[in-house]
Amino acid sequence: MPNNNTNNDSLNKPINNTVSSSANTQIPKQTLFNQRDDINNPHTPDTDGNEETHFGYKTVNKAEKQARVADVFTSVAKKYDIMNDLMSFGIHRLWKRYAISLSGVRSGQHVLDIAGGTGDLAKVFSREVGRNGHVVLSDINAAMLEVGRERLINAGCNNVDFVLANAETLAPFDDESFDLVTISFGLRNVTDKDAALKAMYRVLKPGGRLLILEFSKPVFEPLSKAYDLYSFTALPMMGKIIANDSESYQYLAESIRMHPDQQTLKQMMQQAGFENCDYHNLTAGIVAVHRGFKA
Repeated sequence: MPNNNTNNDSLNKPINNTVSSSANTQIPKQTLFNQRDDINNPHTPDTDGNEETHFGYKTVNKAEKQARVADVFTSVAKKYDIMNDLMSFGIHRLWKRYAISLSGVRSGQHVLDIAGGTGDLAKVFSREVGRNGHVVLSDINAAMLEVGRERLINAGCNNVDFVLANAETLAPFDDESFDLVTISFGLRNVTDKDAALKAMYRVLKPGGRLLILEFSKPVFEPLSKAYDLYSFTALPMMGKIIANDSESYQYLAESIRMHPDQQTLKQMMQQAGFENCDYHNLTAGIVAVHRGFKA
């Protein structure tokens, strides 16, 4: 079990550069980083510089989107948790708890939490898999990952590694390495979602499952209109007051609207190879949990 008696000295010690001997996941040393290491850019797939995509409601080339998304999360990293509580009135904790209940995670398993940021899910999975299991918290953004690393070290989560990785490739990870892959409120920020879903499928073991927790499309039109009004007025205003950054939260609101709806995402998962795909609407579809399995 994780040791919760972390002392101040432990914060000065580097996280191990190798995966524990109990883990079957093979992660190259250079992708794990230590308390004092400089963090290099994660591997990004080669893209046509002129190929266009969306950044919120704006049309930009793919490379520019990756840079802009990085700027957003670097800006909001230190206020991310408190803003989540304020923006969702704390309900995000219930959404995450429900997603975890669908994970089927067991002692001794290996879990990859993609775009895990400040470590909400990874902290719970660390406890659930126990000392014989292993959790990898990955994120493409170094500032977010740094916040998550400090938080989980303080919580005594000794069976967690922290890996800077691009969700579109998951290049640091071998095929069929994990029993469970999760991504919580991160997929909508990925430029090539189809590539990311295929990468998630690749790193899952046969019989493993994928869970995607993400904002989605409200099922009631009146709620949808009210939610739009809230998203595009209150969120940027709170971002300005709490984080001194209204633009980042304007983007977050726009990114929610541009994300595929429930049925479209389910079809994308099926096209990536996942079987027995389903989804569960939460808070009338404001959020949905999608689940799929690797045969």
